[in-house]
Amino acid sequence: MSGLELFAAALGVIAVWLTVKQNPWCWPIGLVMVLLYSWIFFEVKLYSDMLLQVIYAALQLYGWWQWTRAGETQRGRPVSQLGTQPMLLGLAVGAVVSLLLGAAMAHWTDAAQPWLDAALTGFSLVAQWWMAHKRVQCWPLWIALDVIFVGLFVYKGLYLTAALYGLFTLLAVQGWREWRVDPALRT
Repeated sequence: MSGLELFAAALGVIAVWLTVKQNPWCWPIGLVMVLLYSWIFFEVKLYSDMLLQVIYAALQLYGWWQWTRAGETQRGRPVSQLGTQPMLLGLAVGAVVSLLLGAAMAHWTDAAQPWLDAALTGFSLVAQWWMAHKRVQCWPLWIALDVIFVGLFVYKGLYLTAALYGLFTLLAVQGWREWRVDPALRT
C-alpha cells in the first residue's frame, strides 16, 4: 500500500458516497481519484483497468455535465429506469468491448489478467454510462462488478483498493436502495 493508493481510496469513498446522495460534487472528486488510479494500475500491470480510469476521466466530466445541465430550476437529471431492450443492448455492448479488449490485451501486452481485467472494464463502462444518466440499473451492475474487483485486487496485492471496492459494494447497495425510492421513479 502506498500513500498514493491511500489518498486515491479516500477520494473514492467520498466520490461514491456523494454519488449515492446525488451530489454533483461526486464527479470532480471522482475525476481526481481516477487519474490517480490510472497510475496505480499501470504500476501493477492492470492495463485494462488503467485504460478504464482514463476513460472514466472523460466520463467524470460528462457525468458532471449531465447532472448539472438542468440548472437552477431543476435538481439536474432525474433518476430513471432503463427498459429491457436498452438494458440488454448496454450489456451486449459491455460483452463486445470485453472480448475485443481482452483479445488485444492478451495478444499485445504483458497484462496480469487480460481477460478478467477486460471484462471488468467493458461492463464498468456500461455501469458508468448508466450512472451518468442516473439509471437505477447502474447499481446492481456495480454491485456485481465490485465484488469481482475485490477478488482481483486481493490477487494483485492491492489490499487497500480491495477494501475500497468492498466499501464500494456496500455503497452501491445503499445507492440502489435510495435511487429506487427516488420520487422521480414514482411518476
